[in-house]
Amino acid sequence: MAQNITPASQKKIVILGGSYSGVSTAHYLLKHVIPHLPDKASYQVIIASASSQAMCRPACPRALISDDMFPQEKLFVKIPKVFEQYPEGSFRFIHGTATDLDHTNRSVSFSLAIDNTEKIDFYALVIATGASTPSPLLGLNRDEEFLRANWTAFRKALPTAKNIVIAGGGPAGIETAGELGEFLNGRAGWFSSKLVSPKVSVTIVTADSKILPALRPAIAKKAEEYLTKVGVTVVKNARVKTVVPHGAGADSATTKATLTLEDGKTLDADLYIPATGTTPNTGFVHEALLTAAGRIDTNASTLRVDKAGPRVYAVGDVASYARPAIHLILNAIPVLCANIKRDLLLASGKEESTVGEDRVFKEDTRETQMVPIGKSKGVGAAMGYKLPSFMVWLIKGRDYWLWTTGGLWSGKQWAKES
Repeated sequence: MAQNITPASQKKIVILGGSYSGVSTAHYLLKHVIPHLPDKASYQVIIASASSQAMCRPACPRALISDDMFPQEKLFVKIPKVFEQYPEGSFRFIHGTATDLDHTNRSVSFSLAIDNTEKIDFYALVIATGASTPSPLLGLNRDEEFLRANWTAFRKALPTAKNIVIAGGGPAGIETAGELGEFLNGRAGWFSSKLVSPKVSVTIVTADSKILPALRPAIAKKAEEYLTKVGVTVVKNARVKTVVPHGAGADSATTKATLTLEDGKTLDADLYIPATGTTPNTGFVHEALLTAAGRIDTNASTLRVDKAGPRVYAVGDVASYARPAIHLILNAIPVLCANIKRDLLLASGKEESTVGEDRVFKEDTRETQMVPIGKSKGVGAAMGYKLPSFMVWLIKGRDYWLWTTGGLWSGKQWAKES
């Protein structure tokens, strides 16, 4: 077993996951919760993550093309570095993957990056392990080295590709198609409705009757018009039934594939990118704590995992309280941490009358989604209002949220309690 550098007397608040949810929760606890607890030195916040770096995952559709697309020191940030600001002993980073959660005996086992294992008894637990993408190009399914290795292989194969097929009509698929289409084919002129004779065939296959199902049909139609201008073809009401060879696009980002659709038609792809949703990272969790969809069964109001015992919580894409969306994660962090604070104060002996009521999370279900299509166009809506293309570019499309992540990773976004 690896040496445990956490003093045995410390109460361990373990956060599983080092992305938006996990890093934000750790900063918020260290800034606004731990300092207000009796005997604050008796607590330690621990982040455990398979990747030692956090990254701006929404940027993947553009970042996969070239490192020149973004400043790499902003795209990837070392997690331990951003927590050096806190008192010594108050924080620990574990570079490893959770392999088993024993919620009955309140412990988590890890497989460490240094080829060792460790088991930690937790006082409180936050499950924020996120979800994996079907393509290794579109997220930190393992660690930053695995992601970069897949990007490198993809970039080597890209110059000779003549047919690229992307499965999935959601934001990831549409954004990836838009970026690749514009990069490889350019963009049609102002007075052209489509790009004539694109150099590379880029095809989106979606099972839905329209792309971008979370947005109204008129916005989806505009997105399809923008895609046409960069040489992208959309095939609707079609589902990929089989991929030959098996694992193409998923196990290997560069294996040539033949796709058979449910109607029997086939598509040949020099590069195949599956972008059909995500899979919650819950393989280490007992099925009793999961919903039918495989997410952590989370109290939609308090973000507690009621079936797991006291002081166990879930937040982000792994949890069931809301649809996966970064803006909903950021809305949830103050609620989650307020309820953790309340539970820790009660466990320390404080009277319930002195700690107030639970904070309650309410999902904002208004139409909100922004989808860049290439470097200058995009579609979307915010809080139910349709956004013009320029606003989508200004808010998201110019750098895929990279202008926001510096404050989030550093904790400056959580400087004030909210």
